[in-house]
Order: sequence, then C-alpha cells, then structure tokens
Amino acid sequence: MVSTSDLQSRRIDVENSFDAIQDYYDEQGWTDGLPVVPATEELVRRMLAGSTGAPNDSLGIIQPRNARVTLEKIAINAVMAGCRPEYFPVVVAAVKAMLQDEFNVAGVSSTTGGATPAVIVNGPIARQLGINGDAGCFGPGYRANSSIGRALRLMIRNVGGLIPGEMDKATLSTPARFSFCFSENEERSPWEPRHLELGYSPSDSIVTVAGIRGIYVVMETTVPTGFEVLQTLVGTMTGSGVSNYYQIGTGAQIVLVLCPEHAADIAASGLSKSDVREYVYQNARMPLRQLIGVAHYGNRNWPSWVDEANPDTMVPIVRSSDDLVVVVAGGDGRHSAWLAGWGVTRIVTQQID
Repeated sequence: MVSTSDLQSRRIDVENSFDAIQDYYDEQGWTDGLPVVPATEELVRRMLAGSTGAPNDSLGIIQPRNARVTLEKIAINAVMAGCRPEYFPVVVAAVKAMLQDEFNVAGVSSTTGGATPAVIVNGPIARQLGINGDAGCFGPGYRANSSIGRALRLMIRNVGGLIPGEMDKATLSTPARFSFCFSENEERSPWEPRHLELGYSPSDSIVTVAGIRGIYVVMETTVPTGFEVLQTLVGTMTGSGVSNYYQIGTGAQIVLVLCPEHAADIAASGLSKSDVREYVYQNARMPLRQLIGVAHYGNRNWPSWVDEANPDTMVPIVRSSDDLVVVVAGGDGRHSAWLAGWGVTRIVTQQID
C-alpha cells in the first residue's frame, strides 16, 4: 500500500463552489474544455491508495516540457478525469507505455496531423473494471473507457505542456483527443487475444498504446467470405492522401479493428491474425506513380528498397506485416475500422501491475 503522507503538490484555496472551481481550472489551462473533478487532497490520496510506491516516485520525463512524471501527478490528473481508484493501475500502465522513447509522445501530440493515443486493454482487468470492448466501444457511455483515456490526455496537456495553439499544433485535431480507450472483445474473438499473442499468461493484463491520426470505419454487409471482407477493408486503404505510404521508413503502423462478425467470417475462411496481417501487408499497396508529387511526398522517408526510379513500384502501407496490430472489438453489425498510425511513433505495450 502506498504511503500518502508525502504529497508534494502545492495546495490552492479556491471558493467552495462548483462554478468557481471550474472557472479556476479553466483559467489555468488545466482542462480539456469539459468540467473536471476537483483534485482535492482527499481524492488524490484515495487514488494513490491502490498503487505501490511513493507519491513522488518518478516514472520518467515527459517532453516537450521536460517534466518529471510522478505517481502523484498521474493521480491528480486521474482524479480530474473522473477515474475511480481501481482504474489507477491501468492509467499508470498507459503512462508508462506512453513514456517509452519509441512512442514519441511529444511528436504524436504536437504534429499538425492531430494524432492521439489509442489505449487498448487486454486481459482479465478489462472485464473486472467494465472497460467496454463490445457495442459502442469507441464512443461515450462507459466511465472506465472515458476516464482512463481522458486521464492520459490530461497528463499530456498538464504535465507535458502540449496545449492546443501552443506546443500542440494540430490543424484540425480529433474528438479522440478527449479520450480514446477500449478493450479487445476477447469473448467474441475467434482468435487468441493480444496479450496471449505477445506471450503473456491468461491471468496477465496489458495496455497497448498506439499513436493514431485517423479512424476509418468500413462497412461490409454483402460479401460471403472472409477473403472478400479483407478485400473491402484493403480497398479503403489505397487512396490519395494516406500519409502512411510516405512514412514507412520511420515505421508508421496500423491497428486493424475487426468487428466480431467480420472476424468470424475471416476465421471461417481459415485465416489467423497472422494471416490477416500478411494479407493486408501484401495487398494494401499503391504504385509509386500515384504517390509522386502529391500528398505527403515532400516528407517521404522511404526505405532503400523502394525503387523511386520505377513508377510501377508498389509501395506498401507499412514496411512489414509486423507493423500491423489486429484486434477484435465492437458488437453486432458489420462495421470494422482501421486506425492510421502517425508516422514517427511505434505501438507500445505495458503490463498492468
């Protein structure tokens, strides 16, 4: 049990009224535009009580502010986001993942492309906490999803210093920057869940954090086989302006979220998750002639094996099948999605303590 006798944050006296407190937080630039839960000393202590370590234990440094990330700072933002104390280990694991160098949190959060972390939870804790991976899992209505994802975003804003219009340079941004957290629908998946794919035990729980710049929802209600479902999905990935094609040199990745019905069709066609990754890698390709001189061409970073002298060279959307993550999520209905990764980040995973 964590000791909460050594809280480091300064105390602030504000008039004891809802409006005054909200106005103060807003004036300080500490909110995402929505009301927040006041981070009182009592609530911060309660948030920390389910963790191990001391409040001032450091998890690392967050850029661009070069600020030290402590358990106490995470707890403050988790309180503000509306988290229950039992959610705190998931928030801490997500922050640990986000702070890994390969995730490049400052880049993800400052780009004009408006990228944002997508948090995917696997393992028993998702069910225990009610982290939704079924119907409506990308949207509102589930406190665990909304508050966990929001806590991570408030950390990026308040500790990292990534304020819109200042260090955050997003041209349009995305509603997913309020919160984006869901779980894999393990009960309805025909395949092993992500934590087992990665070698964790069935009793382990993990978070996967991906820096994504777009959510492309694909409806396929007509075709009879899983192969044809994949053809439709891949067809939506081959269009002008998809930045991933220009950023495979820095390892741009994609998360493919299959709804249970599509996943069942694909599995019935004899395909595993690995087969799905390979299919997308081999078929989501565009000829060089359609990429030259348009879209993100000026910032391309193609590997040496892309023959720029040959206009018929087929450029894949990722540099290898390992740069695709496949999860099953959602409820009834034949709607899947792919989450386009920002170009200078890598998908990271962290076990939840």
